[in-house]
Amino acid sequence: MVAVTGVSATTTVGARAPIALADLHGSLADPVLDSMTFLNEIAGRFPDAVSFAAGRPYEEFFEVEAVHRYLRRYCDHLRDEHGMGERQVNRVLLQYGRTKGIVHDLVATNLSVDEGMDVDPEAVVVTVGAQEGMFLVVRALRTDPRDVLLAVSPNYVGIRGAASLVDMTTLPVRDGSWGIDLADLARVVRSARAAGQRPRALYLVPDFANPAGASLDTDTRVAVLRAAAEHDLLIIEDNPYGLFHAGGERPATLKAMDDECRVVYLGSFAKTGMPGARVGYVVADQPVAGPGGTGLLADELSKIKSMVTVNTSPLAQAVIAGKLLEHDCSLVRANEREAQAYRRNLRHVLDGLAARFGQGAGVSWNTPGGGFFVVVTVPFVVDDALLERSARDFGVLWTPMHHFYADGGGRHQLRLSVSLLQPPQIEQGLDRLAALISEVRPV
Repeated sequence: MVAVTGVSATTTVGARAPIALADLHGSLADPVLDSMTFLNEIAGRFPDAVSFAAGRPYEEFFEVEAVHRYLRRYCDHLRDEHGMGERQVNRVLLQYGRTKGIVHDLVATNLSVDEGMDVDPEAVVVTVGAQEGMFLVVRALRTDPRDVLLAVSPNYVGIRGAASLVDMTTLPVRDGSWGIDLADLARVVRSARAAGQRPRALYLVPDFANPAGASLDTDTRVAVLRAAAEHDLLIIEDNPYGLFHAGGERPATLKAMDDECRVVYLGSFAKTGMPGARVGYVVADQPVAGPGGTGLLADELSKIKSMVTVNTSPLAQAVIAGKLLEHDCSLVRANEREAQAYRRNLRHVLDGLAARFGQGAGVSWNTPGGGFFVVVTVPFVVDDALLERSARDFGVLWTPMHHFYADGGGRHQLRLSVSLLQPPQIEQGLDRLAALISEVRPV
């Protein structure tokens, strides 16, 4: 009870009644917004469990000194390549920065070096992680309640969460045996339009998708671009894992193959640069016609960003820029050690599963060609209660696949992330997982 100034000392004001959840934005009751919180809470309660849950980058090569080295490298770049004095360098790093970002030119160079993309730097918006990029794009596309987003299912919960925040319905498209079922895409588009909805874009991860690990081959990528033109859709291409192939040549990104400006490209430096920097970007070169003439979708996304985060930390951008400059703007070269660790870990997990679950065990798994994730299918229901039991009684964490479906799928599957652990931890974790499965599966 708090006495109020100007009111008799004997008068008090009662505590305000709790705010009803129904009086807050509807997205806060959406289960998708609870998924990450729940999984982080479980991990926090069982810190000694071996964790196959988090899709975090490998940590063995982290070093704080690299942050200082990258900052120095970018400062030298500003002085040597842009002719800046110390006062200007200080202002670039320590003052509010340009809303679209200060390292957009280096992002464009990186995409040219590593992905063969010819990108106008002005089409790049540097964001606070790729998650902000998702929000900016769906916020721009959602104009009225008829607008819907299509997303290959299962999918990263962040895209559904971003859509939910702007009251945009997400319609699932089956992944099929090639990473996307194009017949189902056509069916979903026809059904939506028959119901008076307006499909605006298709979200997908063509390389080692989170959570299923699926990738599109080149023929399927060509077919996806053709389908987008046929159905008049934008494509939102999310590419956090594309550098981490287990072997062979990397296929071209959809954006590199896009000659109709249909692909909005989401990039992230969380896996390839430094997750703690929280730097991502959007390439949005689609023309936008308005009263003042024709500009770029990137300019419109920048307007939204100015009201959300104002700008992305210039210091964080400088760290990423320094890493790019140190490796001649090639993240392929910058991530050679990490890519090798991910290949090793993926093979270790796949071999470990094969050693523990032979023929007739009722347990199966996919074999992705790279990335962070393996999906295991089991002959019993996988839910959050089982995850908690696994953490408490068996000391191993993983992710229930149902979190990645909007339509109730994945009830007999769990996701293993191979990225963070070292081989001895993988062995220990797989032993614990095998013990859990042995106890739970039907006889």
